[in-house]
This record gives sequence, structure tokens and C-alpha cells, in this order.
Amino acid sequence: MSQTEKRKYLIAALLKEQPQYSKIEIPSSEQEQKILLRSLFNIRMPLPVTDEFLTIQDTYLQEEVRQKGITSVADLQPLQPGVYLWQGDITTLKCDAIVNAANSRLLGCFCPNHGCIDNAIHTFAGVQLRLACAELMKKQGHEEETGKAKITLAYNLPCRYILHTVGPIIRGRLTQRDCDLLASCYRSCLELAEQNRLNSIAFCCISTGEFHFSNDKAAKIANQAVKEYKERTHSKIEVIFNVFKELDYNIYRKLLRAD
Repeated sequence: MSQTEKRKYLIAALLKEQPQYSKIEIPSSEQEQKILLRSLFNIRMPLPVTDEFLTIQDTYLQEEVRQKGITSVADLQPLQPGVYLWQGDITTLKCDAIVNAANSRLLGCFCPNHGCIDNAIHTFAGVQLRLACAELMKKQGHEEETGKAKITLAYNLPCRYILHTVGPIIRGRLTQRDCDLLASCYRSCLELAEQNRLNSIAFCCISTGEFHFSNDKAAKIANQAVKEYKERTHSKIEVIFNVFKELDYNIYRKLLRAD
């Protein structure tokens, strides 16, 4: 099957699951089909799926990521020993683990085609990720606490694992507790990565954007938390600070060059 045929199959299968959308016709343009497919992935609840669906979905998503271009941590140049800065789409990064800035439900973003990293990661990892997160939450019996971390497989992403952490949401004035909780996110992810014997981890800009943490302050906390962890534990884990915006790239570059 071609990518187009796979995409149409997936759209048809997802529409069939939800009778209220049965009258939606599959668009003719590739871009509109991709928008519709992503929307359907985003709103799908964590429900069982057939092996045939997974096989077609997996080959489709892996090819989509390949076409976007995969970057390996082995090809990056460190700004400090064991510390890298990379600007790009975290869903295309090949390393041991990437960090997802999750919400407290840990099920991903249900808003169709939303621009958050949680949405992108769940979209391109595939429906298995929401199922895995739902199972974790069922076992835990309560929402994920801010500053902690969970680990899942990465499924169709080029990395091996995803570390999910819930950063603080800033409402009004930034407090010391907000700063402490953000630092805890970085420590928790590093500790969980070490427990699972991972050699590299890519951090997104946790709590910035939708959670309204100051980009500059968040970067300083992230850098300090990683630095202190490495010094305290003598860890050799390679850390990639992944940024998407030019603003964050300039902030981190200045921070890492200054150290």
C-alpha cells in the first residue's frame, strides 16, 4: 500500500469507530487528509484496536517521520561535555528517550491538531501510546503529580522511550514552589532515565508555552537542575536541550556558552 492508501485506510477505520462522524467524506487533497487523520488520532479514546490497523498505522507513521528527516544524537556536537542544544522537531530525534510535557491526565492532548508537544508526540507515536498511558493511570489510580515522571515505549518514534512529566502551570505571579516543581521535573526524568539504564535524554522546554512559565527563567532552572544532577551523581548521561523557537535557542545557547 502507498502512503496515500494507508492514510485513507486509517481515516476510514477511525471514522467507522465513531458513528457521529460517519457522514464525513475523505478529502481529496493530501494536506487535508493529513489534518483529518491527525484530528481523528487526537480525539480517539484509549480503546483496543485491531492488529491490521496497527500494522498499517505503524508503517505509515514511521514513513512520515522518515520523510520529515531523522536526526541522531550521535550527529550532534556538544556545547558542553555531554550537553547538547538542538533546534528541531523532537518527534524526529533519535536518542534513548525524549521528554514529553504532559498534562495531569497523562493521556495526551485531545484538542484536534493542537500545536503543543504533547499532541505531536502522541500523534506520531501512534494510538498505542495513549493506551499505554491509560494503563499507567489506571494502575496509579489518580492523576499524575506535578514534578514526577513516567516512562513508556516510544512506539513509532525514532527514540526508544518517552518520559512523561507534568510541569507547573503558572497562574499569576511566579512562585518559588513553581520553580522547585519545574526543577523536580528535570530531576525526576534524569533519575528515571538512569534507573532504566538510558544513555541519552532530550528535554523539551517544559512548562513554557501553554503552561505560561517564563522562557528565560525556565531555561535557567532546566540548565541548573541538569548541571546539579550531573555533578551530584557523576552521571555520564547525555542531555539534549531541544528547542523549537528561535527565542529558546538563543536563551539556551547563551546559558550553555556562559557556563
